[in-house]
Amino acid sequence: MNKYKKLEDAVKQQLQQVSTATLHTALFKKGLRNTYIQGVSRVNHSQVKMVGQAFTLRYIPAREDLDTVAAFKDPEHPQRLAVETVPEGMIMVSDCRQDASAASAGSILLTRLEYRKCAGFVSDAGIRDFDVAASMDMPIFCAKPSAPTNLTKHHGVDLEVPIGCGGVPVYPGDVLVGDGDGIIVIPLEIVAEIATEAVRMEKFEDYVINQVRAGSGVIGLYPPNDQAQQAYDEFCKS
Repeated sequence: MNKYKKLEDAVKQQLQQVSTATLHTALFKKGLRNTYIQGVSRVNHSQVKMVGQAFTLRYIPAREDLDTVAAFKDPEHPQRLAVETVPEGMIMVSDCRQDASAASAGSILLTRLEYRKCAGFVSDAGIRDFDVAASMDMPIFCAKPSAPTNLTKHHGVDLEVPIGCGGVPVYPGDVLVGDGDGIIVIPLEIVAEIATEAVRMEKFEDYVINQVRAGSGVIGLYPPNDQAQQAYDEFCKS
């Protein structure tokens, strides 16, 4: 199923060290503004940071004559097929048109994804069985709890195609990083560059925080003027 370059382990380790806030700024400096998935938050507070590549599922609005309970008996039903084919270590990302009035998954499918070692589940709709999901180890992000079955609003049509999730374009193989602040989408082609820049930025920010805790003012320190930059360079040498 993988038609794109695999995320390198070294880059993945870098991404696990940095925040989504830092990644957003690194991408913004690169000219990419629309990289933060809107309207979703982390369901569970697992210590597992979500880092992985996108395996996409696209929905269109449901239609009553097609989206009946019997539709789930079809082994080729896109939602069921996605759950059973997402490769280990990848993140299942659902485009539900930011309509959270129905669920996009529930405890059974989420448990199956966790068993199959999926790296995370992301949807701009709701999920059912929210309390169960909150206790799972696999990172789960969605808009809100939502009891209605997905059949009432969402008709699955495509796997592994470009989608929009929370207003952000997500291409198959793109890299997603999720933490308590939300999810950032990074184009695969520049992920190594962005990861390196984010690590560099956070190293400096750690230094800044220590200076602020010691009583330093922010003006001239962050961003640094020439004097502050020189002091930081000396700190790094020591």
